[in-house]
Amino acid sequence: MTTTLATILSRNDSWVSSYGPAHIEEFKANAQGQSPKVLWIGCSDSRVPEGVVCQTAPGELFVHRNIAGQFNPKDDSANSVLTYAVEALGVEQIVVVGHTSCGGVAASLQCAASKQDLPSAPLARYLTPLISLADKIRASPEAQGLSEAELVQLITERSVKQQMENIVESDVIKANWAGKKSAFPGEASKKVEVHGWVHNIATGKITDLGISILPPQ
Repeated sequence: MTTTLATILSRNDSWVSSYGPAHIEEFKANAQGQSPKVLWIGCSDSRVPEGVVCQTAPGELFVHRNIAGQFNPKDDSANSVLTYAVEALGVEQIVVVGHTSCGGVAASLQCAASKQDLPSAPLARYLTPLISLADKIRASPEAQGLSEAELVQLITERSVKQQMENIVESDVIKANWAGKKSAFPGEASKKVEVHGWVHNIATGKITDLGISILPPQ
């Protein structure tokens, strides 16, 4: 075993020793099932661990992370997570969380500007919607005069908004907002709200973009 992996396991031992004794009942409850109130959709980036930056306990967040925090309507993995979170677990809030210095956003902008594909075919296919979004934004009037860093930030925020819109256009959310009964037993579906946040890696601070999408009244 490598030193890196041994260190990770050692840290887990330390965490169990320090956290575990005061949270025995929590561990027992989690072993019986989960009832998170929030679905977190974010980036796979190693610098944005939601449990650390939000100080959440086990069982508080249901999480889906991928490159650049995308929700592609054709992605079975993302749709499976959304379906299970909403229809089986009964989450009440969905947060789409982008972050500064996102490599996926930067790569998409570079592809849009150069008109060249990424060297990885799977990554190129996966990022196609984000590349198209980046190309549209960079050609817009509001992008004129922005530095590359400012443009990446603008695309990051617009991408969060786009993923939110993709989510509320999904069959899962449409059914949820229409009050249709869940096909899953157990937790009843609640009408969920969708929110957009951005995590600033340089400061650790998460900002609410103020673009929440709420179910119709």
